[in-house]
Amino acid sequence: MDALLKLDTHLENRHAQLKALKDHGRKIIGFTAGGYFPEELALACDAEAICFIEAGNNTALMNAGGYTCRWFDPFWRSQIAYLTSGKDPYYNIADLIVVPVTDNHVRNFSNVLGYFTPEKESFVFGVPHVKDKIALDYYLKGITRLRNRLEEFTGKEITDARLKQSIDLCNRERELFRQISLLRKSGEYFIQGRDFIKLNHGSYLADKEFMIDILEMYLREIKETACHPKGGPSLLLTGSTLAHGDSKVMDIIEECGGNTVVEEFAECIRPYHETVDTEGNLMKNLAESYFMKRVCPGWFRPGTERLNLLIKLAKEYNVDGLIWYQLMFRESYKVESFFFPQMLKKEAGIPMFVVESEYDAMEAGPMRTRIETFIETIKR
Repeated sequence: MDALLKLDTHLENRHAQLKALKDHGRKIIGFTAGGYFPEELALACDAEAICFIEAGNNTALMNAGGYTCRWFDPFWRSQIAYLTSGKDPYYNIADLIVVPVTDNHVRNFSNVLGYFTPEKESFVFGVPHVKDKIALDYYLKGITRLRNRLEEFTGKEITDARLKQSIDLCNRERELFRQISLLRKSGEYFIQGRDFIKLNHGSYLADKEFMIDILEMYLREIKETACHPKGGPSLLLTGSTLAHGDSKVMDIIEECGGNTVVEEFAECIRPYHETVDTEGNLMKNLAESYFMKRVCPGWFRPGTERLNLLIKLAKEYNVDGLIWYQLMFRESYKVESFFFPQMLKKEAGIPMFVVESEYDAMEAGPMRTRIETFIETIKR
């Protein structure tokens, strides 16, 4: 696909492009994965926003050992390693790091950020674990404080006109992701799961307007190409985090004849189901969309909203099975994975398979054997 090749070239040159922008006075705002940072606020003050989504290298986990204990999510230990190494290009280029604290693993990262790298400017705000008016007001106050900090940091006022323009831009990106996802749902086109994930990961680093052009180009290419659906079981892939660089489970699924047609991840896969209203109070609209309307991650309470979404997606995308890819020590997902198979079987009539990872190369063999067995069982 020409769109994907064009995206690759852009991302290869992206760091150099950001450096040039920074040299000319543009601020680079880095933010952690999780989906609770409204990128619109950074764009509205003429800053560049990049998300830290890299992980999958077990060496990084070893390097994090001097800053945190082992019993934390490997994705967030990886973020600690990249942050403290002084070698990661994107952490190095960020002028301000924004951390919406969603759970204890992210809090651990924010503590390391504040204590071990005090030279890096940061802004930390909390994300509640329940959805009600009090929680919404709390989140709204958090992003309002963030807006004020960004205005002060960049020297640019975030006017309603600028904010609306940024919301329109991000809404267009989300709309294009929805359209591509619906093509996968239709069964008329074959879109590799790895391609959809590649577009998602690219959208967290690429220039926003460029990324929209890429998505539009990709959509045209898919519709113009005579792509027949691929054979093999259709799968829903879910979990807490699917980082850039963590392709092992996707590679194995496709090599074993499986076909992921939909994914649901809290971190590193963009929430694209909701748009932000551009009428009325724009800050309240951002809070409504990013917090209340978004289907919550596994660490929210009571937690049934996400599980109900998985059942809904399984039915709508007509999947044959669900693969639950969880990272070690992410307790909330581990707890859910024990009782959800029965719920899924009863409500959607499909099997579920759990695979766990700590980004260890030695996992590949056993993981392949188990996934292959699961897919062969579905085929039979």
